[in-house]
Amino acid sequence: MKRASHGQRHDVKDFTQGSAMKKQRESQCTQKTISLLSPLGTIQVSGCENGVHTIQILMDVAPAERSAGAPLSCVVNDSPAETSPELQRGVEWLQAYFSEPRTTGRLPLPAFHHPALQGDAFTSRVLHVLQTDVKFGETVSYQRLAEMAGNPRAARAVGGAMRRNPVPLLIPCHRVISSSGQSGPYMSGKGDHLKQWLLTHERQRGEG
Repeated sequence: MKRASHGQRHDVKDFTQGSAMKKQRESQCTQKTISLLSPLGTIQVSGCENGVHTIQILMDVAPAERSAGAPLSCVVNDSPAETSPELQRGVEWLQAYFSEPRTTGRLPLPAFHHPALQGDAFTSRVLHVLQTDVKFGETVSYQRLAEMAGNPRAARAVGGAMRRNPVPLLIPCHRVISSSGQSGPYMSGKGDHLKQWLLTHERQRGEG
């Protein structure tokens, strides 16, 4: 077995220390969670003063039935006494997404504070492109999103980035579909019915 050179050991040590420091910064955040009752069931939004960390769709009920004109409600079910402005901004965006989706394009998104969304790694780059360039009511293929992120051969890696998306809905991984037009998996295949619901919601309530 080939032994690592001194320089290689130094690089590994620096990488390990860097990862540990990132995790330490993450653990030092005082995260708070707001629980929402949405048409998809309970959604938990967690974050700190620096931004939103995660969004979890609990899939505790079947998605609500849609009607052509009636607004869909998304209400706060449980909230800590004090929340950060960024966390509150994320909650307000989600509420608008379900009840008044045409307004979301004018609302500011919150800051994000999760390692997967920081730096210039491929995952963070793909998620950033998805957030900024694929609008409400649009879809994009895994292949096309790989091209948009600067690596046309990385369609499979785009699928991995979607699975690692810590803030679904705010970063709309449900809008990424296969080149054949099939919707593809959502939440590792467990939330495929939610993906269909979201795509239909955007088609029905989008502008125009």
